[in-house]
Amino acid sequence: MLKLVRLLGRKTISLVANIGEIALLLIKATKFMRYFYQDRVLYNEQLYRLGVKAIPLVSIIAVFAGAVAGWQGAFQLEDTLPPRFFGQIVAIGILSEMGPVLTALVLAGRNGSSIGAEIATMKVTEQIDALEVMAINPIRHLVAPRIVAMIVMLPLLVVVADIIALFTAAIIGDLFFNISIRMFFNSFQSVFVFSEDVLPSILKALSFGISIGLISCWVGLKATRGATGVGRAAIQAFVFSATIILVNDYLVATVVF
Repeated sequence: MLKLVRLLGRKTISLVANIGEIALLLIKATKFMRYFYQDRVLYNEQLYRLGVKAIPLVSIIAVFAGAVAGWQGAFQLEDTLPPRFFGQIVAIGILSEMGPVLTALVLAGRNGSSIGAEIATMKVTEQIDALEVMAINPIRHLVAPRIVAMIVMLPLLVVVADIIALFTAAIIGDLFFNISIRMFFNSFQSVFVFSEDVLPSILKALSFGISIGLISCWVGLKATRGATGVGRAAIQAFVFSATIILVNDYLVATVVF
């Protein structure tokens, strides 16, 4: 029992210390975001690499997510509710949960792992030390652009994913369940409220973007032990980001609804 208490104590202290390190990293990165215009080349590069180049992957995921939502929604409604409710149920589910959460999890795997491995490689090969020797702040030039890119691009990618998923679900309903596309969108429009259907999705996307960018950079900066550390950083960046995404999903949903 004493060993268990000691173990829990060490884990708790480590967790609190890690949360403190992440908070300090966010504060430092926020201070350097005022140099956005001077460092616009770095920011534009990350916006393109982490956002624009992720559009094909996000689009593919959105197509299949919308198809699954359409099939499941139509199947659940069959012989229970009139077809006019199809658009309401499916669209609200896509906007509130499937769109932001699936997009964030996909980007946690794509961008989070990439950021973690990239910064970890620079850490273990002493490139970050070289930047500091040349009086170049690594937080300003490495961390801040990546966090801003995730904050800006993730909500935009969620909007793209939502639109694609909605149209895919409507097409599935029209092709396989004789629920016209017009009926789908009329049904959704009748209950659509921006503050309840879209705003929570955007708030979730913002929190997800901050989480992915910040945690991935923090994991990369803490990397050690050469190639093994780089691999571990890539895994931890995804695992930690995915976990925080689900926690944030619950917290934002609780506050909003």
